[in-house]
Amino acid sequence: MNGPTPSSFIRWFADITIADIPSVGGKNASLGEMVRELAGKGVRVPDGFAITAEAFRYFIREANLDAFIRTTLADLDTRDMANLSQRGHAVRQAIRSATLPEDLQQLIGTAYLQLQGAAAVPLDVAVRSSATAEDLPDASFAGQQETYLNVQGLAALLETCQRCFASLFTDRAISYRVDKGFDHFKIALSIGVQRMVRSDLACSGVMFTIDTESGFRDAVLISAAYGLGENVVQGSVTPDEYLVFKTTLKTGHRPILQKTVGSKEFKLIYDTGGGKMVKNVPVSPGDRVKLALTDDEILELARWGCIVEDHYSAKRGHPAPMDLEWAKDGNTGELFIVQARPETVQSRRNPDVLESYHLGRRSAVLATGRSVGEKIATGKVRVIRSAAQIGQFQEGEVLVTDKTDPDWQPIMKKAAAIITNRGGRTCHAAIVSRELGVPAIVGTVDGTEALQDGQVVTVSCAEGDTGFVYEGALTFDVTRTSLKELGHPRTKVMMNLANPEEAFSLSFIPNDGVGLARMEFIITNYIKIHPLALLGFDQLEDAAAKAEIARMTAGYPDKPQFFVDKLAQGVAMLAAAFYPKDVILRLSDFKSNEYANLIGGRAFEPVEENPMIGFRGASRYYHPRYQAGFALECRAVKKVREEMGLTNLKVMIPFCRTIGEGLKVQAEMEKHGLKRGVNGLEIYVMCEIPSNVVLAAGFAGIFDGFSIGSNDLTQLILGVDRDSEIVAPIFDERNEAVKTMIAQVIATCRAHGCKIGICGQAPSDYPEFAQFLVEQQIDSISLNPDTVLKTTLAILATEKTVPDGSHP
Repeated sequence: MNGPTPSSFIRWFADITIADIPSVGGKNASLGEMVRELAGKGVRVPDGFAITAEAFRYFIREANLDAFIRTTLADLDTRDMANLSQRGHAVRQAIRSATLPEDLQQLIGTAYLQLQGAAAVPLDVAVRSSATAEDLPDASFAGQQETYLNVQGLAALLETCQRCFASLFTDRAISYRVDKGFDHFKIALSIGVQRMVRSDLACSGVMFTIDTESGFRDAVLISAAYGLGENVVQGSVTPDEYLVFKTTLKTGHRPILQKTVGSKEFKLIYDTGGGKMVKNVPVSPGDRVKLALTDDEILELARWGCIVEDHYSAKRGHPAPMDLEWAKDGNTGELFIVQARPETVQSRRNPDVLESYHLGRRSAVLATGRSVGEKIATGKVRVIRSAAQIGQFQEGEVLVTDKTDPDWQPIMKKAAAIITNRGGRTCHAAIVSRELGVPAIVGTVDGTEALQDGQVVTVSCAEGDTGFVYEGALTFDVTRTSLKELGHPRTKVMMNLANPEEAFSLSFIPNDGVGLARMEFIITNYIKIHPLALLGFDQLEDAAAKAEIARMTAGYPDKPQFFVDKLAQGVAMLAAAFYPKDVILRLSDFKSNEYANLIGGRAFEPVEENPMIGFRGASRYYHPRYQAGFALECRAVKKVREEMGLTNLKVMIPFCRTIGEGLKVQAEMEKHGLKRGVNGLEIYVMCEIPSNVVLAAGFAGIFDGFSIGSNDLTQLILGVDRDSEIVAPIFDERNEAVKTMIAQVIATCRAHGCKIGICGQAPSDYPEFAQFLVEQQIDSISLNPDTVLKTTLAILATEKTVPDGSHP
């Protein structure tokens, strides 16, 4: 044999480190690194061996394929789909038709038998391609080469290895290398042969140690579906998704921020007949509505993700977010990491430039799904139902399909946007669209039916986790702001937030935390059910409401726990996004007519002539008509602070009319484990009633801080119903009476050493009002996110005229 010695053709994972990428490729090098370095920290990786890049080169050389491949790929135009397909097929066919050298076959066979050990039946293995240039920090090579599962027996293994070698020249791999400027002949293919994890009997998925949409670094995103993992990677199913907060996970807490049930339509399992290795079968309706992982399993995977990321970060000398694949063995119940590679999109984001897309107006919504990319695009729809039709796709169109796989990559780079029926945020379409900088909406369910060829649409991924397909070409603008030159004012600049889906993205805006987190949004959009309807579910007389509640709370025999969990998850997203900065949660401030509109709510709410100044805020919390509902709110807050460890969460009491009411509410909270001062709990009060100003010294004695609600305060000082169009022109927060009262309460708070901020609309609408507040030496100003940057500039300008040292 000419060239390398046989020992250079086979390497066991235990003998491989990340430095061996030139020899065994990125996947195998990372598997070896984890086997060697992280097994002692509890991270489980299935054993196996690598067939090296030298073995690939030896095969190509011995089969005399070099010249043929060079000639076939010369002068290739990757945008000519037909030509690309013809040439790629010719190269792959030549590799598959050649014969593996006899000595290489023997070496592979010996290693396979060693991996099998004393087992009486042929070992089932996963055969994974591992290119020597893959998984680089600026190029993911996601799905470029093939992976084969449930390969049993030496003959099948040898055939599969040859198919892996050929997959270095799939159409998508050829196109990707050409577009990225990689020389085909400076890249070789190694193969990983790894014990199968029997996730066909359990579940599997993908894990990122960074939020894939916003680039928020302190979260782990886990996707999970039943069966073998290819369905999740390829987007064949819409998986469950779980978000875990890293910071308090590492301190022993259980910070699962979000659990979303995916439809998990199919599962990939072993095929015991018909000659195929695996097959897809439907998942039963009962299993589809269940979560694939338990809380303990979610947390174990997230801890492993942190261990892997910390290891690679230390090795590389900089943060190294990771993209991992995991599997659960249905026989043993054990979890395993089966692949690990660098995350290649968000980790390269420039943190000094803030880019935000804003839709000018909305139109009819044609489809919705999970948003990918935080951008907006317009274009004509092109529905592509199979890979055979990809030649029809034109540059700048919106690609609409059931799902994508790596064969679609040559047209994905030409798309204005991508829409799929199936898949989650870690599927192929999502990963590739991020890398290409193309907005995508995945998991729409019916996108290919709802959208028609030639229809002009606007694809918006800039409104949180939900992506919207709007009718027509809508106007939008893009704002790019350099944060390097922005100063930091003495006055704290905070944000008013409601939507948990936007929290991670908005956390990148320079801020001092959240001055107003609105609970009502979470209840209206995520819970939708009146808390008392959950507490009294069995006694509900409204049959339609009862049926809807039963459907929405499937999997919750304890109906009130649904309210607690959903509320806690929404609040935790807000608290985690800004941790360790203060996040001040205003407890529920619905009016009785708004509570009545929740599912099952009419049976529990009074009919009031003027709900704006009726049964709302503090008066509800200790009243027998709502006490039990308020208890659920308290349980959710306690869960966020204690179970998840997010002690930066503060709470705020709205519409507290008297000092006596404030004491009653705090007594009610204490019954449910929320005592002021314990575990750092601070309790604020809204300053939105004239009595809060007049009796500010007394309120300051029982609360940790005030937040001025300028809308209600203006309404009650001027006697103006802010909902009345007739007297609307009189409503003005800049009225001298309003400003006088605000100046008075700020002065009182400062005299008593009590914090005071504002979360009302006025400083967001009027920069001069923000300047007035700075002149009064207010501690913090909480603003709508889209006004933070411009108002910060106005505050900085005003502070130049206000003596320093005015803020404690």
